[in-house]
Amino acid sequence: MLLTKKLNPLRKKIIYSIAAFLLIGGIIGFNYYQKIFGKAITKDTLLFINAKDRLEDVKNKIAEFSNNTETFLWVAAKKSFSKPKPGRYVLKEGMSNNYLVNILRSGRQTPLKVSFNNQDTLEKLAGRIAQQIEADSISLIDTFREQSFLSKNDFTAKSVLGMFIPDSYEFYWTVSPEEFRTKILASYKRFWNKSRLEKTKKLNLSVAEVITLASIVHKETAQQTERPIVAGLYLNRLKKGWPLQADPTIIYCVKEIKGQAYHVKRVLTADLAIKSPYNTYKNKGLPPTLIAMPDISAIDGVLNAQKHKYFYMCANVDKIGYHSFAKSLTQHNKNAAKYHQWMNKQRINR
Repeated sequence: MLLTKKLNPLRKKIIYSIAAFLLIGGIIGFNYYQKIFGKAITKDTLLFINAKDRLEDVKNKIAEFSNNTETFLWVAAKKSFSKPKPGRYVLKEGMSNNYLVNILRSGRQTPLKVSFNNQDTLEKLAGRIAQQIEADSISLIDTFREQSFLSKNDFTAKSVLGMFIPDSYEFYWTVSPEEFRTKILASYKRFWNKSRLEKTKKLNLSVAEVITLASIVHKETAQQTERPIVAGLYLNRLKKGWPLQADPTIIYCVKEIKGQAYHVKRVLTADLAIKSPYNTYKNKGLPPTLIAMPDISAIDGVLNAQKHKYFYMCANVDKIGYHSFAKSLTQHNKNAAKYHQWMNKQRINR
């Protein structure tokens, strides 16, 4: 009994030491676990990593939505990770440093939807695309206008705009201009399927000519229900050998002279004398290329043009945004006079 009593303090000391060791070990272990697997990202966000970014740059970028950026660097060091792969990464609230390091190491970025519509020029289109992916507008334009590509696919520096069918496309943020161009070309070829090609042939037009006419129709009316009617009218004129006399082509000519920022609400008589192959008042037939990017409803409006006997059209002042159609010049002149009176009353001189 005496021996047992003498050993009790020693046993207690050992027990306390073990308990303290386990407690400290547990705290350290928990701390390590939290650094590696605990909640590091505090809100849903997007992280963009450029090719030149280092870990220190990543640390700075995640600072506003990270619990502790130093723990990110600590975990990266433990996993021997030093160079993040470029990309657009979707980060979710509660994501751990371990998961973050893993996706940056593997380049497991999330694709995005790139959309564009109704761009008047290739420059505007490239600017719109550059707002959504890493590539800049200059590199995109240079790639789209690469001579070998144009020649191989029967495009010109102006007609290549017709390759872009307005829609939403899925890309990675880091897609190269060449990869982007390849996917758009593939989509263009899919769009011109057997059905559309057969309709094109029945119109006795080429794909490029359909796109050119669609661009005029697109600019002529924003009303999708009117587009087959407008397309039918222009096709009637083409069959008769008449000039199209399409005001959107005149506006195109004016902007080529004055610049794309120049605003035209009214076509003047003097504009009709502009010397340009795009002036459809002076030249018969279709202009050399499209004058803007037509949307799908304009293209299909041409392919499914309404058959009628209209040869004239004028903006309808009784139904803004729509047109009055006429079979005879006499009726058209009445419609035009009413329209010009309205324009003068609104003081729209240009």
